[in-house]
Amino acid sequence: MYEKGFQDYLQKELSGIQENGLFKEEWAISSPQGAKIIVDGKTMLNFCANNYLGLANDWRLKIEAISAILKRGYGLASVRFICGTQDIHKELEKKISEFLIKEDTILYSSCAAANEGIFEVLLNHEDAVISDWLNHATIIDGIRLWQRIHAKKLPDGRYELPTSRVYKHMDMDDLEKGLRETKDKRFRVIVTDGVFSMDGDIAPLKEICGLAEKYNALVMVDDSHATGFIGKTGRGTPEYCGVMNKVDIITSTMGKALGGAAGGFVSAKKEIVEILRQRSRPYLFSNTLPAVIVAVTIKVLDMIKDNTELRDKLETNTTYFRKKIRELGFDVRTGTHPIVPIMLYDAKKAAEMAIRLKQGGIYVKAFSYPVVPEGQARIRVQVSAAHTRKDLDSALEKFAKVKNKPQS
Repeated sequence: MYEKGFQDYLQKELSGIQENGLFKEEWAISSPQGAKIIVDGKTMLNFCANNYLGLANDWRLKIEAISAILKRGYGLASVRFICGTQDIHKELEKKISEFLIKEDTILYSSCAAANEGIFEVLLNHEDAVISDWLNHATIIDGIRLWQRIHAKKLPDGRYELPTSRVYKHMDMDDLEKGLRETKDKRFRVIVTDGVFSMDGDIAPLKEICGLAEKYNALVMVDDSHATGFIGKTGRGTPEYCGVMNKVDIITSTMGKALGGAAGGFVSAKKEIVEILRQRSRPYLFSNTLPAVIVAVTIKVLDMIKDNTELRDKLETNTTYFRKKIRELGFDVRTGTHPIVPIMLYDAKKAAEMAIRLKQGGIYVKAFSYPVVPEGQARIRVQVSAAHTRKDLDSALEKFAKVKNKPQS
């Protein structure tokens, strides 16, 4: 029964969220995803999508999607091991493996599902995970689930959790300290985002892999904000850092640069993938990916595996926008990634700026606690290969106006 006291509590919590400028509104889009979108009947420039290569509304992918539905149907109404595996699922897994130069790949409903389902299978109470402080929430959830499942009951009735260490963000000295402190463990996994989604930081994988070799640890990278466009040929942060043969496990998504729909995967040694097929709960108990997403992702990989035109344009757009937004005097974190955090530090100020930019035809969102740490509110701009130079200049002009116009 929904009690009045509980309702009052929730209403108070929601009021507090709103008063502190932390309320997250959903602005409905009435058009396909792209550089230009329609919101409230008005055409706007979109600068906050994960549509890095601009493929979310690409006509070639739409044709492939229609063809796939006609040939393969809408859904499979099954998990993979029962009757949810079509030949194209196996084809996509092979193509991802070849693209990332890994032995095998397993598909998930999302990268969130991959991250949440990997640790509990590969590790137990004898092992340790060493994780970057700013890793994605789904990595943190996966670690917590592993700890909960493999907690050891002590004689006095209490439970001892498996060892998890958190190292300061991209701090190699602190990572090495964690590796030294866990030297008695059976297996250790260093886990990091390849690109940190709020800051656009690229993990120092060369140094991380060097420490992993020194201390005999595995390396896992969530490369969701890199697959398809970071690195010389778009093969992600391992390519960018020159360690493609040293990263043991890659998790990533098809929901960003690779078409923007949904789905995730793990690419690794064949034994790692096979044990996940046998025991990973999000894989075993979730519906298989629809054929339409599988077929379109195959098409995307065929388009980008030997052609870097889109990632090259994205790189050019990103370099230009980063340079110009800095010249306007905004506090922008340094970097090369198309995630461009414009730091405002105050949640209300960030929310107000996002609304004023929306009124000027620029669709961006404010990010504040709990998505980012308290006091680190920002506007996160995301550049796309779909943006023209005119689009970038228009956005810069609007940013300049809101910066120079006093807030009401």
